[in-house]
Amino acid sequence: MNDKKTLGNWGEDKAALYLRLHGYRIVERNFRCRQGEIDVIAQKGGVIAFVEVKLRKNAEHGEAREFVTWAKQRRVISAAELWLMKTGCELQPRFDVIEVYAPEGTDTRRPAIRHLENAFSL
Repeated sequence: MNDKKTLGNWGEDKAALYLRLHGYRIVERNFRCRQGEIDVIAQKGGVIAFVEVKLRKNAEHGEAREFVTWAKQRRVISAAELWLMKTGCELQPRFDVIEVYAPEGTDTRRPAIRHLENAFSL
């Protein structure tokens, strides 16, 4: 089944696995508040990364990162500020985007994953 929610969760699972394999510790997933949502919050060294995951079948209509609009960036930043205040976390915040390309949806055996560190900032 490849409905939007299933695909989104699958893409976030792939992104979280990618981060773990690259030395990150997943702190939280799907943090939601009035300001917005953060797909993945991960820590590596002295950095806390707020990660927006974008899943696409291909880049035919633009790369996945292009769909992280200015408005979406503002919502993620606002949610991150709240999360930082709520948790008292003092690590250096960073805003990343992970692009997941899955031509066959959840049947894609090896999705292409691209991690863009510091994709946008405050």
